[in-house]
Amino acid sequence: MTDPRPHVTVLAGFSPAATDVVARSLLVTDPSLILITHDLAGIVDGVVRRTVRTATRVLEEDHTELVHGCVSCTLREDVVPTLVRTSRRHPGSDLVLALPPAVEPEAVAAVCAVSTCDGIAVTDAVRLDSYVTVVDATTLIDDLTSTDDLRDRGRHAAGNDRRGVAEVISRQIEFADTVVLWGTSQADVLERDHITALLHRLAPWATRVRADGSPAAGEADLAARLLRTGRHDPAVPGMAGRALEGYPIGLHDPVGDHRVNAMLFHSRRPFHPQRLHDALDDLSGEALRGRGQLWIASQPGTAVSWESAGGDLMLGNLGRWLVSLPQQRWDEASDMRRLAADATWDPYYGDRATVLSFIGFDLDVDAMTALLESCLLTDAEIAGGVDGWRTLPDPFAGYFPLEGDQEPATVTEGAAS
Repeated sequence: MTDPRPHVTVLAGFSPAATDVVARSLLVTDPSLILITHDLAGIVDGVVRRTVRTATRVLEEDHTELVHGCVSCTLREDVVPTLVRTSRRHPGSDLVLALPPAVEPEAVAAVCAVSTCDGIAVTDAVRLDSYVTVVDATTLIDDLTSTDDLRDRGRHAAGNDRRGVAEVISRQIEFADTVVLWGTSQADVLERDHITALLHRLAPWATRVRADGSPAAGEADLAARLLRTGRHDPAVPGMAGRALEGYPIGLHDPVGDHRVNAMLFHSRRPFHPQRLHDALDDLSGEALRGRGQLWIASQPGTAVSWESAGGDLMLGNLGRWLVSLPQQRWDEASDMRRLAADATWDPYYGDRATVLSFIGFDLDVDAMTALLESCLLTDAEIAGGVDGWRTLPDPFAGYFPLEGDQEPATVTEGAAS
């Protein structure tokens, strides 16, 4: 059956010029296509400016005043209502939502998945057709290797926005269904191949499209490759939760090509908290990008996320491992997570596992693997059992609180003895 909802193509990218050129190129190919843009220059003062237009005329030009100037407030209080309102006023038109540089597409997907407007779910009003990230070939490598924060570039989206440039760009690329490489005409063949190899390892699941600013024929081809592709699958989780649900988080390609390589590290046994802590600088500094999940022996109930970029490292809480929960609570997890846990269940460790992906330039995979393995518990430490693991010196104590003050009184921790 034909889906009557307007299709929304979400454009993200850190280069406003490149994203704007792609957006306007799409408008030229379809007079009914509507472009929605937001200017966050005044967001710190709680003001967001919005423009809604076609190729030939401006339909809306207004602003929203926010109680709290931040990205999440902008999405809830302006972006979502604008999508729904525009779809109602122009039911025969598809929409292109071009995001400001500081906005990550995963945040848009998360808000749209749960939001309503006038009692109508956003996903009933529009279809989020695809997420497209535009990268500028002339600045991509410098930005991904930069240690700058958004604040250093004047791109921060709130007073307390401490995100790094490399972190934001990496997330924009990883969440994309399609990555558009813009500006390759200004790069030589070797540089273009180098960037293409990097994008493939950062987002092997994404379709890659080159767009060099060709005339009208090129614009029509670009539109055909970006609009109404149906590439977005809302069931696929964000990067932090992909390994938990059994989705791939990267490639294992130690040799690589064009100086870009990648590795995957898997382990069922946990990390020693102190040894892992001591190795963090080396692990986060060697790779251009790191992502995945891990577990620490002293906190055996907690799944921990790993994200590194631009020399910064973020460790977060992904919740409890299923093995640390009473079985009556397993229904709280998604179907895919329970299926993934069942398919890989270990009689000793349950669903607990470390899965890490690293991408870099001439990354020393053997050295990285050896360093990670040196941080795992030894056979003698494993033999101490869960009670012994909890007493290990833990620099991460208190960093990953779980709901409630205590671990559950009755948990299945495996056959430790």
